[in-house]
Amino acid sequence: MNNSSKYLSVSVINRYLKDQFDRNEHLRCVFLKGEISNFKGHTTGHLYFSLKDETSKINAIMFSRYATKLNFKPVDGTKVLVMGRIGVYEATGSYQIYIEDMQEDGVGNLYIAFEKLKEKLANEGLFNPKYKKVLPKYPTKIGIVTAPTGAAIKDILSTIKRRYPICETILFPSLVQGEYAAPDIVRNIKRAENHDLDLLIVGRGGGSIEDLWAFNEEIVARAIFECTIPVISAVGHEIDFTIADFVADHRAPTPTGAAEMAVPDINDLKKYLNQLKIRLGEAVRKQVNYQKLYLESIKNSFVIKNPMIMYDNKRQKLDILLSNIIDSMNLYITKEHHRLDKIKESYVLKNPKLLYEDKKHKFANIIEKLELVNPLGVLKRGYAVTYINSKVVSSVKSIKKDANITIRLQDGTMTATVNKIEEI
Repeated sequence: MNNSSKYLSVSVINRYLKDQFDRNEHLRCVFLKGEISNFKGHTTGHLYFSLKDETSKINAIMFSRYATKLNFKPVDGTKVLVMGRIGVYEATGSYQIYIEDMQEDGVGNLYIAFEKLKEKLANEGLFNPKYKKVLPKYPTKIGIVTAPTGAAIKDILSTIKRRYPICETILFPSLVQGEYAAPDIVRNIKRAENHDLDLLIVGRGGGSIEDLWAFNEEIVARAIFECTIPVISAVGHEIDFTIADFVADHRAPTPTGAAEMAVPDINDLKKYLNQLKIRLGEAVRKQVNYQKLYLESIKNSFVIKNPMIMYDNKRQKLDILLSNIIDSMNLYITKEHHRLDKIKESYVLKNPKLLYEDKKHKFANIIEKLELVNPLGVLKRGYAVTYINSKVVSSVKSIKKDANITIRLQDGTMTATVNKIEEI
């Protein structure tokens, strides 16, 4: 028969180890340096992460009373110098460092590379909102670039099936971690463009900055930017940000969030369609009732019940118009008769010869006036006009000796040469 008293419970051994760690004075104050990985900030203000170097890592926790004193924001890839105690977390039996002080010791190489590429692509405009494509409201075919196994693809497919089962999904299995992941992601994005997709989801589940690094590669960022299909980036958890998130048309906090963003909820659509059906029915009933009332008003109208009255009214109006036209014509004819009578009674028509004599007398007066100013009349009285080069000479000062002149008389012209010039 086994003696069970010699067997210890897990709680007892964990408590014993914790006590040994707590009693060891060398573990009460430890100074370490390393790089932050798997960083998570809790809503309580506590910080949980791993501290690693090239070959090893240790779990770390920094309670809020110490975290509030930090003068920098810890992120994955940050190199730090820490001081704290090593202890055992009794519930899990794992040992960890409880950090009381932490200082920044430069930034990890991956974080530096991340910031440099982010700045470069931002300057080129790859993050500019004007290039962001609008997501289709009701997609019929969605492509997914991610690992064929793991929680990410399961979450995406189950969410789409639950929310919008009529949508077709096509998986483009891809490496999402490691040296060959980035080229494989790019290859699958280009493959997706040949499948007549409405939308493309590119992503993976959570992990450290190293695990997610393929989505921080420049070739992946440019492939997403150049993709003709609207792209949703779904990389890691809500606190994880990659270059792919900035360059994609839309960023989802998680793979599940990407699926929710990509498709509508069929239950909401059913409710909306039911609302439209009700509203359409009400609109049709209102229109039918309105047309019925309108028809009744026409049937009961005075004109329909007394059609001849409308005819009589129109006939009366026509008679009035005809009378107005006849009156206007008679008035015009009367005016023209009066004008003609006035013309007939005019002085000119009754005495046309007198008008002729008056005009003849006026004409004679005009001729007489013209004769008075006619230069030929002056020549008849013995005067002459002298020209040089067809211009009238008005002064001897404009004539030179031996000049050729033309003299115009009443009945002709003659030429002469000037031999002598005398002024009066």
